Amino acid sequence: MKLSGGVEWALHACVVLTAAAEPVPAARLAELHEVSPSYLAKQLQALSRAGLVRSVQGKTGGYVITRDAREITLLDVVQAVDGASPAFVCTEIRQRGPFATPPEECTKQCPVARAMGAADAAWRASLAGVTIADLVSSVESDNGPDALPAIGTWLNAGSGPH
Repeated sequence: MKLSGGVEWALHACVVLTAAAEPVPAARLAELHEVSPSYLAKQLQALSRAGLVRSVQGKTGGYVITRDAREITLLDVVQAVDGASPAFVCTEIRQRGPFATPPEECTKQCPVARAMGAADAAWRASLAGVTIADLVSSVESDNGPDALPAIGTWLNAGSGPH
């Protein structure tokens, strides 16, 4: 399974938005992570379409997280950015070639499709079992309880590290 880089950026944005007291402009989030503002804006738009963040207009506008971090799973973010399509799509290759199985005999999924479907379901279940709040907790555990509040202060300060 290969995910787009946008998933990583969107997950980081969701985590740091939990620490912001006010809406955060996309450019400020991009500055925090030293990433492309236009590419990050696309990921934020995808999160917005999925209802995970909301864009606030005006002079003090930007993005805010729309739900409690315990209610947003990694799967929600992955599907918002990369879509909900399965990683594997069976093309019924067993129905081709000199030993092709006739379509009428293909009454159940082939073993390859079953195995890949089970792997996809397990992967999705794993992502659905981890929330943005879990990531926040890990950041606090790894970097201390002041790490995210410091980022939140910086995000809302307007420019440069303080």
